[in-house]
Amino acid sequence: MPGAQASRARVARRIATAAAYGGGGLGLLGVGLAGVLLTESRLAIRAIGILDGDPPRADGVYGAAFADPAQAADPLVLAFLGDSTAAGLGVARGGETPGALLSAGLASVAERRVRLVNVAKSGSRSADLALQVAQALQHRPRVAVIMVGANDVTRHSPAATCVRALGDAVRTLRLAGCDVVVGTCPDLGTIKPVRPPLRWVARRLSRQLAAAQTIAVVEAGGRTVSLGSLLGPEFAARPEMFASDRYHPSAQGYATAAMALLPSLCAALDLWPEETGGAAVEPEAVLPVAVAAAAAAGRSGTEVAAAGPDTGVWRWALIKHRLRLGLPGAEQLRTASANSHPGTGDVRAT
Repeated sequence: MPGAQASRARVARRIATAAAYGGGGLGLLGVGLAGVLLTESRLAIRAIGILDGDPPRADGVYGAAFADPAQAADPLVLAFLGDSTAAGLGVARGGETPGALLSAGLASVAERRVRLVNVAKSGSRSADLALQVAQALQHRPRVAVIMVGANDVTRHSPAATCVRALGDAVRTLRLAGCDVVVGTCPDLGTIKPVRPPLRWVARRLSRQLAAAQTIAVVEAGGRTVSLGSLLGPEFAARPEMFASDRYHPSAQGYATAAMALLPSLCAALDLWPEETGGAAVEPEAVLPVAVAAAAAAGRSGTEVAAAGPDTGVWRWALIKHRLRLGLPGAEQLRTASANSHPGTGDVRAT
């Protein structure tokens, strides 16, 4: 195992262990470096633009165009939880949010209507997930997507506390019969206004938190998809992936993230075909959960899920690079997803 990956695995396991046993903060930076980074952080905050208004509303029922007319099943409920990225801040239309894109994609694969319930809120941290879980469970979701972590890094929240809150959220949802897919902390080192040395530290902390999140989620019965390295090189090379504030994703950026999450979301519901022969991107592997988490934190769109029977304590994890398919086309999306005016087309306001 490469040195950086081994180091990340050790740190991730320490954070996850501290979370499990009630530890608080985990010091990752020296005092001298922290002072430099504080100055750099203030400069970055001044350089990052501000997006006015709230994310567009996208809650509703998706996919009548994909549903099997012979089946009159109730819509499958998809809950979205997390921060501004989960809410879709940075786009103008509801149909461009990750919740809408994944609802339409899930409906097309399941051939069933999907009802989106998005309780994510801009500015949320992992500590806010408990309230969001309570709100989501009122709608009896069958599957949930959580995207959280960026605000935990930027606001210097204790890593162990954040990981414990995420693990508790996943565990509560699983006990309610809801499958969970978590998009782990994005790579904050890709943000243009963030300059070295803050950029290097932001990347390191983002990946360490993402790896620790993976351990907590897998041990709580969920699965994760690495967004950090996926969004890193692609976003760094393509400014159009960012919204006008150069911090949140644009419509293209959200579509990229949604395409990475869709296969794992479908697999959680046993809807994704098994990839055999030439269809698989790479052979899957079973690794110790900390090693799998560290590897996923540094590799594009990697899924990590528990390996073995549900014993309540996961020691081994299955790491997989799933084949990504495109989301429904523009014409399908217009009839199958939300827009900025709920109640029109195929979407019913909730």
